[in-house]
Amino acid sequence: MTEPSGETAPEAPEDVDQADVDQADVEQDAEDRADVDREDAAPSAEVTEAAASGEAAEPSESADASKEAAPEQSEAQAELAAQRELRARIEARKAEKSGPVASGSKLKGAAADLLAAVRAVEGGSTSGGAFYAPAPEPPRAPRPPEATVRAAAPAAPPAPTAGALAGVREVLARGGAPEALAGQVAAALGEQAAEALAGDPWQLLAVAGVRPEQADGFARALLGDACGPDDPRRAVALTVWLLDRAALRGHTALTLDEVAAGLARHGVPDPEEAVGTAVSEGAVLLFQEEDAEDAAPEEGAEPGAGAGSDEGPAEPPLLGLDRYALAEESLADGLARLARTVTAEEWDGGELERAVGGHGLVLHTGGEAARAEPLALAAAARERGLRVLVTVHDAGRVGEEERAAGTTVPIAALLSGTAGPGRDEEGGLALDLLVVLDAPQLDVEAGAMLVEALPDGCRLVLSGDPDVLGSAGPGAVFADALAARVCPRVASRRPDPGPLGELVSGIGIGELNQVEAPGKEVVIVPVRDAGEAVHRTVQLVADSVPRAFGLAPEQTRVITVGHGGSAGTRALNAALKQRLNPGPGRFGGYDPGDRVAYAPAPGRTVTGTVLGADAEGLRLGTGEGELVVPKERVESALRHGWALTAHQAAGGRWPAVVVVLPGDAAPGLSRPWVYTAFGRAERHLSVVHGVDQALPRSVAEVLSPERTTRLRPLLTGLLAAPGEE
Repeated sequence: MTEPSGETAPEAPEDVDQADVDQADVEQDAEDRADVDREDAAPSAEVTEAAASGEAAEPSESADASKEAAPEQSEAQAELAAQRELRARIEARKAEKSGPVASGSKLKGAAADLLAAVRAVEGGSTSGGAFYAPAPEPPRAPRPPEATVRAAAPAAPPAPTAGALAGVREVLARGGAPEALAGQVAAALGEQAAEALAGDPWQLLAVAGVRPEQADGFARALLGDACGPDDPRRAVALTVWLLDRAALRGHTALTLDEVAAGLARHGVPDPEEAVGTAVSEGAVLLFQEEDAEDAAPEEGAEPGAGAGSDEGPAEPPLLGLDRYALAEESLADGLARLARTVTAEEWDGGELERAVGGHGLVLHTGGEAARAEPLALAAAARERGLRVLVTVHDAGRVGEEERAAGTTVPIAALLSGTAGPGRDEEGGLALDLLVVLDAPQLDVEAGAMLVEALPDGCRLVLSGDPDVLGSAGPGAVFADALAARVCPRVASRRPDPGPLGELVSGIGIGELNQVEAPGKEVVIVPVRDAGEAVHRTVQLVADSVPRAFGLAPEQTRVITVGHGGSAGTRALNAALKQRLNPGPGRFGGYDPGDRVAYAPAPGRTVTGTVLGADAEGLRLGTGEGELVVPKERVESALRHGWALTAHQAAGGRWPAVVVVLPGDAAPGLSRPWVYTAFGRAERHLSVVHGVDQALPRSVAEVLSPERTTRLRPLLTGLLAAPGEE
């Protein structure tokens, strides 16, 4: 969203496709960072105070190095620690696998040279998961129900020691950087952060919010004439930084050409050599994926034709970070394991029931009304005596009875171990069937952890609406699984009812139709400028909707394109607070009764209401129960939540929704954005409309940029049958 008021927009990443990224992609980038404020740092040779204050930091990081870790573990710490523990288990499994990959043997030119360098330098011993294909795993023994126990919350990672922080502060001071960055640097680089930073000043780019020009100024202050734009350390750090920035927009990998172009924009003299250095040092990984359908030549073709012919590989070589490579490979392995280890049975019922009875992995697509189908499947499976669990993205979608019975839980709570069935000593969930609703919101790391926790023989159903916005984190799990065509895909024929259903269904096929709304289910409110948009929004939430539909203001959610600007979430929330819950903001800018949006972990938003504050922090009432935001994280991880972005709202539903579209919102609109925002309304939708023809044009013509990922070819290679599309 553009910023007519002079307030800087959420930072657009200066990475590999900055030259042709559009404003909608910039908005997606800002929201993919767990919707925490990011302001552009002023371009300078030194790290600015804005970076030091923690802006653009992920919600799990604290900008104040002097803060000590809370003695008791918070929900966010438990969740992140659980993710680390499962990721370590995944990595251990990957390290046990062997067998050289055939893909990559047909590379040519610079890509082949890079791959040869990696194999020569690392000898297959470093980052092996990128260069080795998964070997078949022996089936795990069945887990008896009596052996399952509730896993204890994993221990939080230790806080940096005082000595480590002191060393980092000393190095930062010598380089002219704010010492307040010490905590973030130590968290990113570990106990030996001071030594690492002194030896390679560009490691400062590991701190969120630090830009290349700032890291360059820091390096010059430390190294003097000993550094330059061609410094290999700079090349490696910039390559990693570009891939990190791409992950903010959902990519798990980028092509060699994209990375080289990004390096060239940052003044690297020889981008190809820089990429080679980064690969040979193991900082990034090189991949050449090959679809199963492209690997074999067509019938009657000349020998050697196909993927390995003179026309070159079907897909360009990709560069990625070990973190996401490991997640995608583990996710592909896990999905293949579930598909292969289930015992096929004949189940009575509809198409979905029959598919699930005979297969370990099933994909289900449909709109809001179609959610009833996997829920009915879960109920029928329970009647069969199976251990069944349903997960949702938003805790607000869990009913009181379901919460009490434990039959439906938020997926974040399941992954953190705070809800769901017990686990055995290996960490496996005691389940026979897992139904994942809102599957498009599942990112690749959460997907890998979820699938890794399922035992052999467990059935998995991924269900969701493929037309909504994708996950806040990197990856396109649901879209890639659908595109791979390696398991049954059941498309619901159940339409969404009423005028709202008709409107949203039309948007899904690129048509913004006028619908008959005799009960005022859809109302268009034209506005001339952003100021009028804010005024009319407050009027709708506080007066018009409650009077017409008998809904309290807290039952209405406001959705807009971005955080900044004169009609972004910040401006709207300020106006809504003044009208709905005025107060001095005595608890770090918040008062009891304030609606808030909390990001306990990157890529996750929890909405709730402020209950009060105590010595531990700010207490919130949420759909997951009461939780405490540590006081040192209030500023960085919490915002007012009457108004949300579409990414924050994805997966949720409210009785009434007000979508705010001031004139400067037009560049941020796309068909998936409009579909997602309009589809959050259950009974009533008001559209505060100031974008004229940009709205129907975006619905008809503008799609979200495709994410670069590796999951689809990995799944195809593991599961596609010969001759299968």
